[in-house]
Parts: sequence; structure tokens; C-alpha cells
Amino acid sequence: MATASSHLQALPPHLDRATRIYCRPVCPVRPARSENVTFYATAAAAERAGFRPCLRCRPETAPGSPAWMGTATTVARGIRMIDEGYLDQGSVAGLAVALGVGPRHLLRLFIRHAGASPSDLAATRRVQRAKRLIDGTEMSLAEIAFSAGFGSVRRFNDEFQAVYKRAPSSFRRSVASRVSRSSQVLRSCSEPLLRKPVV
Repeated sequence: MATASSHLQALPPHLDRATRIYCRPVCPVRPARSENVTFYATAAAAERAGFRPCLRCRPETAPGSPAWMGTATTVARGIRMIDEGYLDQGSVAGLAVALGVGPRHLLRLFIRHAGASPSDLAATRRVQRAKRLIDGTEMSLAEIAFSAGFGSVRRFNDEFQAVYKRAPSSFRRSVASRVSRSSQVLRSCSEPLLRKPVV
């Protein structure tokens, strides 16, 4: 349904010649009579033809409109700041202030454009950073927790468990066992080469 709704919102506005109002295809108002409906490619074209925007569905906020693009840009800036670790030390309220919007409005924008709250995105980024460090480094799990932006090892364990349904230490054991098995295979392959020839 979300995909269909997004597709509908991206369609051109339709106009009611009787009321001289143009609407988005998802407008909740009862549709105009078919003989009174016409279409224009853009809202600007509709307004140039003398139609005014509907106050219910607010075509000025439709995907692709300046207002919609502006809010998308705000969310993109917020995501960049989260990626840089802003919420590892700061708060969502502080992020909202930095972006020039209120905390509640920021939450609505993130849900609309990113499908998740700023806190959810930050938590996912921290877990992803931690997973990369587990797989790619020999750092201790405590070092990984703080390097990934977690405030405590307990928080690290809890969030990692919530995402992967496994403790972070289980991944470290998996990596260690793979390395051990690889070493054993290499040793077994090299042993015949190291044996002295029988005279």
C-alpha cells in the first residue's frame, strides 16, 4: 500500500473545472464529476490556468514540490549528522535545533522520508559499525562498544542482541573458529612438503 500511495502522490494534479480547484490524486475530498475533471502536468501549469490548490490535500507538499524537497533535504542533513555520530553524544532535541525544526516535526519528517526515527537510525548505525569492527579488527568487545558510539558495554550487548538475536561475543567466536580452521587446513596441506624423503 505504501508503494501504491507513493506512486499516486507522484502523479500530476487533477482539476475540477466547476470549482476551479486542483487536487492530488490522494485527496480525501469526494471526487469531482468525471466530465468536470481535467489534468495538467504540474501544479504551476494548473495555477497558470487559473486553478487554486486544494486546502485539504495541500498539493504544495506533494513529492517533488519545493516544500517536500526542502523537508527531504532536512532529513538528509540529519542522517549525515547521525552518521557522523551526533546522537552518540547529543540528543534528538539538539539535533532538531541544529536542523532548525522542532523535535516533534523532526520525528514526523524522519518517519515520512526515512521510515524510522532519528534514534532508530542512530541505533542501527551503531550496531552496523560494531559489526564491521568485530569482523575486521582484533579489538576487544569493550573497545568496539565505545568505538562504535555506545555509552556502555551493556547497551552495546542489548542493542546487538535486539538486532541480530545473538550476543556480539558469538560473532567473535565464529571469526576465531574460522581462522583456527583455516590455520589447521594450511598446516595439514604443508606437512607433506616438510617431511624428509625416505632413502
